[in-house]
Amino acid sequence: MANADELARRLREAGENRAPIPPIRDELSEGDLDAAYAVQNVNTQHWIRQGRRPVGRKIGLTAKAVQKQLGVDQPDFGVLFADLCVGDGEEIAAGRVLQPRVEAEVALVLEHDLKQEQPTVADVIRATAYALPAIEVVDSRIAGWDISILDTIADNASSGLFVLGGPPRRLADLDLRLCGMVMECDGDQISVGAGAACLGNPLNAATWLARKMVEVGMPLQAGDIIMTGALGPMAPASPGKVVEARIGGLGSVRAIFGTE
Repeated sequence: MANADELARRLREAGENRAPIPPIRDELSEGDLDAAYAVQNVNTQHWIRQGRRPVGRKIGLTAKAVQKQLGVDQPDFGVLFADLCVGDGEEIAAGRVLQPRVEAEVALVLEHDLKQEQPTVADVIRATAYALPAIEVVDSRIAGWDISILDTIADNASSGLFVLGGPPRRLADLDLRLCGMVMECDGDQISVGAGAACLGNPLNAATWLARKMVEVGMPLQAGDIIMTGALGPMAPASPGKVVEARIGGLGSVRAIFGTE
């Protein structure tokens, strides 16, 4: 079995060299999620040493259909870094991501730490400063998106970029379970959904993450951004396209893919 350092290096170099690699799942014990997270953590620590600043966490695999497809019964998580954050309508240079796909999501920004044991939905609500509409530009260092749960966890939960829209909204003014989402590319509808598609409610996903991060000794902190998971199907993205997501009660956000 390849060690975590070696697998992390391969994934890191795939991104740096813009050359996706074959899946790595066969080099990890079947079903060993801890080993996959160990690979992710090697790269997280490498990037922190290089000066990148963690600013939160992303949650993946929040749709039951995708969990069933990959043979898992829980979401996964990755790390958000400051240099991956894109402003609403800010152009994304061609080639900045390898194999971009887009998801519309609800982002939460925390005002207070979530360090208590077994955080509840109520704890998450109290800790949240505001919600924002967001687009996650997911990416994969695995060629052709031929991924299993082990591949995506090791690859920082297939993290790419994230685009935050506005205006910020208080949770007291929102029903995230019922918020409808429409995502369009150059005016053509490419994805529809609602908050209920994200583990029944994006707050459920955030609570899962809060508990998981306490469990692994890295609790969520004030100021953290949480990308709570897709509200509808993932869609492809390509240079020259403009993707806009509108989330009922929350607002809209645009991802603009440049040609250069």
